[in-house]
Amino acid sequence: MRLVIAHCQVDYAGRLAAHLPLATRLIMVKNDGSVLIHSDGGSYKPLNWMSPPCTLREGVTPEGVIEWTVTAGKTDDTLRILIDEVLHDSAHELGIDPGLQKDGVEKHLQELLAEHTAALGPGMSLVRREFMTAIGPVDLLCKDAANASVAVEIKRRGDIDGVEQLTRYLELMNRDPALRPVRGIFAAQEIKPQARVLATDRGIECVVVNYDELRGIDDPSLRLF
Repeated sequence: MRLVIAHCQVDYAGRLAAHLPLATRLIMVKNDGSVLIHSDGGSYKPLNWMSPPCTLREGVTPEGVIEWTVTAGKTDDTLRILIDEVLHDSAHELGIDPGLQKDGVEKHLQELLAEHTAALGPGMSLVRREFMTAIGPVDLLCKDAANASVAVEIKRRGDIDGVEQLTRYLELMNRDPALRPVRGIFAAQEIKPQARVLATDRGIECVVVNYDELRGIDDPSLRLF
């Protein structure tokens, strides 16, 4: 990862236009190709960014100003960064991240679904848990009844961030000829409407799972009705 603190101006051109006037900001260039522009506020969200795959070209304008041009691999989107002054520039090798350590309920849900893959669909079988990709582990890698690969992302409450995470995994996994085609299943105890719409638009199946049923607590024989 490369970290640059610079007095800079940023202009984005693509589906819409966005302009960040001259100010001191943090520019993050990750090994996956993404470029993110952060300020000292606004929580964790970048002010602007370019998702991978993209290409960064460093140059100088005719006026002698440092110019970075970031272009997307699949679209005409462009991020242009004019750097007036560099205050800090360093690179760090972070290595492979083991991924987020999930809380007990989510981890247990993953274990239960690994044992009971039929809850994800008929004919579903487990290949392995925590299948590692270049950007982190997919919760479950399965095979469906047609022997096609299925990546399963598991959440307690499914929101848009989870769909985005699974989308990134699928993009990488479908580059592997040994796996592709890989489809996605977004599994959660509850899936928000916006996340369901986004998942459907991206060809990702949504599966709502019942934690208690998987644990065997909800026994139909004990019901009065």
